[in-house]
Amino acid sequence: MKKIIHLYFLFIFSFVFSQTELVFVYFKDKPNASAFLANPLSELSQKAIDRRTNLGIAITAQDAPIEPNYIQNIQNLGFTVNDKSKWLNGVAVNATSTQISQLQAQSYVLKVESFVKKNPSGKTSKKEKFPKNLSAKINFNYGNSLAQIEQVNLRTLHVQGFTGVGVSIAVIDTGFPTVNTGSAFARMRSNNQIKHVYNFISKNNDVYNTALDSHGTNCLGIIGGYIDGIFVGSAPDANFYLYATEVGDEEIPEEELYWIQAAEEADRQGVDLISTSLGYADFFDDTRYNYTYAQMNGNTSFIARAAQIASEKGIIVVVAAGNEGNQTWKYIITPADNEKVFTIGGVDSTGNPSVFTSFGPNSVGKIKPDASARGTSTYYTYNNASYSGNGTSYATPLSAGGIACLLQAIPNSTNRDLVKNSLRSTASLSPGYSDQLGYGILNFGQAYSSFLKTNDYNLKNKFIVFPNPANQEINISSLEKIEKTSIYNSLGQFLFESKTNQINIEKLEKGLYFLKIKTSSSETVEKFIKE
Repeated sequence: MKKIIHLYFLFIFSFVFSQTELVFVYFKDKPNASAFLANPLSELSQKAIDRRTNLGIAITAQDAPIEPNYIQNIQNLGFTVNDKSKWLNGVAVNATSTQISQLQAQSYVLKVESFVKKNPSGKTSKKEKFPKNLSAKINFNYGNSLAQIEQVNLRTLHVQGFTGVGVSIAVIDTGFPTVNTGSAFARMRSNNQIKHVYNFISKNNDVYNTALDSHGTNCLGIIGGYIDGIFVGSAPDANFYLYATEVGDEEIPEEELYWIQAAEEADRQGVDLISTSLGYADFFDDTRYNYTYAQMNGNTSFIARAAQIASEKGIIVVVAAGNEGNQTWKYIITPADNEKVFTIGGVDSTGNPSVFTSFGPNSVGKIKPDASARGTSTYYTYNNASYSGNGTSYATPLSAGGIACLLQAIPNSTNRDLVKNSLRSTASLSPGYSDQLGYGILNFGQAYSSFLKTNDYNLKNKFIVFPNPANQEINISSLEKIEKTSIYNSLGQFLFESKTNQINIEKLEKGLYFLKIKTSSSETVEKFIKE
């Protein structure tokens, strides 16, 4: 009996110390960073570089790819590397406690961080990550999407021709079945609005497979779906990048890594917006990875940290607050807890909070959600028809489409924080707020009117760059005193600086250049061509 007991404890001891966990291995540096900075197009698209230049955001080593030799070294140690992040500069692997020590001992490794939470909350009952559709298919007229559009005063922008033209949206979700065949997306396909697709789960382009969860299709439909006489999305003329990262019937920590890689790809492609209707809290299949509300502080989860980086790259990240308001958890989920993202709550047709919409603030008191839109009986398109469903999952793409229209309406804006602030300040409860609705229901028409009064927008009309194109010199006419002007090439690389209104460009090669003009009150970016 004593021998059996000893063997039993030996078995337990062996199991505990051989159990693997998902960890992230951070590397110390990027030896290839200087080569990347000399040629940013080796990693970033021209569109991504232009976005940074227009917004005055520097290209840094964070944008450089991971050192491939480091990845190979990890593989040589016997680990399988499926997921990595250049922003976090590392890779994810499954490792035992002994292997973690081995990884930490490598000269090129900065640290190893586990996805396992130190104080995981208890496992709650398994619940649907996305509310089921409650309404059956019926015959709709044009009004089935009009009510949700008008509730956020988006029709005001539509009638002025601001329908998302030229604005790029990455939809990061489950999958997009029927988008390649359904008539509800025919207009999108015929106008070549789908620019890039990738499945970060299976590591291929298979995003349309009918075996994939249709939640991503529904969310895309809310933004870009179009059925003549029945449904019009919130930004039907935007361009779309479709990325699958969420496994529909599982909740695994790898999904955070898939999302991070999708966000990095969205940045690489130069998108303006990310719309993501997913999140994580205390319902992982393996309870070791569960979060507590105290960890909803905006910087604990890997996905929240990456969402902040995406925001700092000039992407407006629009995130669902979560559908936990009438559940045990109750609060917002991550990455909705991050301060930099624009978090969306849900309302019904009367403007009251949807019964399921999650409560803010985040655990350190940051007001969340930021604002709200229709989340109860929200219409979307799937395949060849229009349906209605529920969730902040649906309020989010409705809002993201509206923001795309706003960005089209204010192309001269060089300050994404000002855009988000204008949306908060013109929402229905502002300057007040509530824990479920944030600053209230979005009002895109009012946000547009408000934004037109700001210096960030009107300053563009106070500068005249001439001649343009030019050969020898350019002149800047300004109503304000110019403190300095920085000149960048088309790759976003800084060339030189001038503190006069007349700039000699004789030594520049022919091509497109950017001027970042700074005054005492603001900054703006202008383009010129050297002949």
